[in-house]
Amino acid sequence: MQSMTVPSALGVSRRMEPSTRYSYRTDDPRPPLRICFVIDELAAAGTESQLLALIEALDRRRIRPYLCLLRGDNPLSQTLEPDRCPILRLGVGALRHPHTLVQAYRFVRWLRRERIDVVQAYFADSSYFSIPLAKLAGVRHRLRTRNNLGHWLTPLHRRLGRMLNALTTGTIANCEAAKRALVEAERPRPETVLVLENGVDLERFHDLSPLSPEPPDGGVFRVGIVANLRPVKGLDLFVEAAARLRVQHPRTTFFVAGQGELQPQLERQAATLGLNDQFHLLGGISDVPSFLGDLDVAVLCSHAEGMSNALLEYMAAGRAIVSTRVGAAADLIEDSVHGLLVPPGDAGRLSEAIGRLLSDRGLACRLGAAARYRAANRFSREAMVQRFTDFYERMLHVNRIDRHSR
Repeated sequence: MQSMTVPSALGVSRRMEPSTRYSYRTDDPRPPLRICFVIDELAAAGTESQLLALIEALDRRRIRPYLCLLRGDNPLSQTLEPDRCPILRLGVGALRHPHTLVQAYRFVRWLRRERIDVVQAYFADSSYFSIPLAKLAGVRHRLRTRNNLGHWLTPLHRRLGRMLNALTTGTIANCEAAKRALVEAERPRPETVLVLENGVDLERFHDLSPLSPEPPDGGVFRVGIVANLRPVKGLDLFVEAAARLRVQHPRTTFFVAGQGELQPQLERQAATLGLNDQFHLLGGISDVPSFLGDLDVAVLCSHAEGMSNALLEYMAAGRAIVSTRVGAAADLIEDSVHGLLVPPGDAGRLSEAIGRLLSDRGLACRLGAAARYRAANRFSREAMVQRFTDFYERMLHVNRIDRHSR
């Protein structure tokens, strides 16, 4: 039977599968927990992809997910909407607009009608909107999510975050670095912040061949990055590192897979440094595993990260990795064991590390294999979903955040 979309009186899109997908376990009389995830809108980015993967993989016999999109009118966002999950699009553009009051009423009605047990919010606007309203609606648990180091926080954001502490049951961070940054900036009680690590879909990378100890044909190495073209990703350093590497590795080509506002600036920088034929901005790509499978070295050069999804994908693909030591990078990668770590903001050190892996294929192969093994044993998507499922069920059982739920 094919899925179908059923409209409701509240304008809710219900993408439903056959009813057996929602059946309860025969040995468990309890109905599934009802969790409403709230996010601004969907996009092809790290936090959104992790949320979509979680929604897709949750066992509907134990947890029934709902999705509320603060905006939701973006065509790309609608294309990414998950199946088997009721969806509410609010069309809220600005929180201080009078229209937002109408949507707030809709949201409260929806939470009450669906008997939601948990509201979990992503990003600032969705948190400011949904957490107080979930409290008003009588939702038992209200969670925030912090998957970055808060590099974007303004003094106003910090004040609002501290105000939300009184209304939230707790906060989920994806790494210890994100937790520390949140506690320092917004001062929740540390015991109310729980770390639940991200995971990667290993099956997508299963067919990729490991790195070969032999150099590529013609000595044409490929070095690449998967990243949105935003300042925090440090892509200007990658361009500068590419220019430095041209001296010892003149046939190496460099690639960036991603979209963003910095594309014209990066194109000008590459042209100024004479990299026109060696540096390529590919835009957004749909087949990340194939892109990574063609690389000799995969790079992360961000100034700030939480637990980088790109880094997890590099590991699952078994690539030789160079990463700046930011966020959870040092938790994912032990330097010189699973990859090479360099200080952020240092193009010289970045180019040296990449050059080392291009020159020493044996080292590159060993690091790539070790990274792949580590991803498979600790950061699989199945392990991530189990961490979240155990957390939700324990939280509902003990009626509080438990830092021992990991």
